[in-house]
Amino acid sequence: MTIKANNIGTAACVVAIATTSSLLTYLVCTRKKLMNDESYTKIPSNLLLGPCASELKLAVQLALEAGSNMEFHLNTKGTEAGHGSEEKLGINIKRNDADFATSVDLLNEQIIINGIAKMFPTHDIIGEESTGTGEVTRLTNKPTWIIDPIDGTTNFASGCCFTCVSIGYCVGGQPIMGVAFSPKTQEMYIAVKGMGAYRNGQRIYSTDPNTHKTLKNSVVCFEFGYARSEEGVDNMVNAVRRLLKHGCRSTRSYGSGVLDLCYVASGRLDVVYTGITEEGWKPWDYCAGMVIAEEAGCTIQSLKRGDVNYHGGFADNCNSKRFDIYSSSMICGVNSTVVEQCRNVVLDM
Repeated sequence: MTIKANNIGTAACVVAIATTSSLLTYLVCTRKKLMNDESYTKIPSNLLLGPCASELKLAVQLALEAGSNMEFHLNTKGTEAGHGSEEKLGINIKRNDADFATSVDLLNEQIIINGIAKMFPTHDIIGEESTGTGEVTRLTNKPTWIIDPIDGTTNFASGCCFTCVSIGYCVGGQPIMGVAFSPKTQEMYIAVKGMGAYRNGQRIYSTDPNTHKTLKNSVVCFEFGYARSEEGVDNMVNAVRRLLKHGCRSTRSYGSGVLDLCYVASGRLDVVYTGITEEGWKPWDYCAGMVIAEEAGCTIQSLKRGDVNYHGGFADNCNSKRFDIYSSSMICGVNSTVVEQCRNVVLDM
């Protein structure tokens, strides 16, 4: 569903159920003052002079606020102080046991929605938890925010560091700004179309001019997601088998699609793909990370030629068009050579 920023009563009611007094006490009493650390709150001056400076400042502020709600659980999981913390998360199952949301997901989404509504009441908002298992609303030409209040919810619930808050902003039906904040690693990724990508205020690039990257010397990332059918599992595993037999430096599966894209953007990974089967991602997994990756110099495309999007439209951009965040498959790499080589291997072309 699309949430009109000036009409969010339904979403507020849903989240109000999750934000019980015990959860609020749990968060408020343990929240750290993230805003005091300039290393990951700094916005480069050139971006503050850009076309969406107000939106960017708001996105960073809201990402930090939402990230602070995740801090205590991430820092205390597995310690005596963290005993009982997982029960307080209020896990709600969506499609299956591997696909769920916590009360912090819902709280974070409401914080972000309220913040946008206050400053930009005419903007549209598409949120993961507001959409739930329903159809993802189409983008229009109106200014639209696409948010994932916690990307990598399984990692968050497990106390793993690979989890983040993701806020993307679209104008004219295209993503133009992305913010992703990882509270455990205290890394803020931001990018504005045509103005570069940054991590904690420092410009990032997907490639090192002194290193020649091909699939053979690449770290390849993939996510198995929620696919559990026999055919789906076979397809995903066989793709990895082909990769290993062909040869690559190593493989990774971090459990956060947004961070996967940020890590390709900063050269920590060399290529990530999804959509071999029904494990393809959603617009909130792509929107912010796509802008960050593009501005760092990455190549991002549909994995499959002739791909379709979630609305049945044609989403094949393997050759020219910009990636469609509604595509049912994706591949993003540090350069076009790695992308094409990886695609050919995992699809057995």
